[in-house]
Amino acid sequence: MKDGFEIKRVLYYKCTEYIDQRIELIQKKLDDVAESRSNETKSSAGDKHETGRTMMQLEEQKATVQLYAALEVKQILNQLDVETTNTHAGLGSLVRCDTGSYFIAISAGKLVIEGTKYYGISLPSPIGLILAGKSVGDEVKYNGKVMKILEMC
Repeated sequence: MKDGFEIKRVLYYKCTEYIDQRIELIQKKLDDVAESRSNETKSSAGDKHETGRTMMQLEEQKATVQLYAALEVKQILNQLDVETTNTHAGLGSLVRCDTGSYFIAISAGKLVIEGTKYYGISLPSPIGLILAGKSVGDEVKYNGKVMKILEMC
C-alpha cells in the first residue's frame, strides 16, 4: 500500500478530530442542560415546573451516557499504534479491498483523503468482525457481496 503509514496517520488524525468534536458537542449539551436547570430552579412553582425539571434530568442522563461512551471510544483510539505493520486485520489496520478501503479503529464513517474514500469502522462492527484476522488474498462475504482483500498496512 503506497504511503500506507502516512494514510493511517491522517486517518487516525481524522478519527481523533471526529471523536473530539463529538465529545465537545455532548459536553456543550450537558452545560446547556445545567444552565437551563439553574434557570428553572429560580422560577419553580407547580407541576409544570416539575415536568420540566424531570425532562432536563432525563436529557442530562442521556448526554452523560453518550459522553461516557464517547470517552471509551477515545480511549480505544488512544491505544492504536498506526506505525505497526499488520499482516492480519485488526485494530489499527488499514485494509484495502476491491470494494473499498477500511481503517479499523472507531466508527467514524466516510473519511476522504485527497479524493480517496476510506471508512472508519470499529472492530466490533459487522464489517470489522468479518475482516478481523483476515489477510491479503482472503475473500470475505459482506451484505451478500464477496470482497477480496488486496492490501493491508
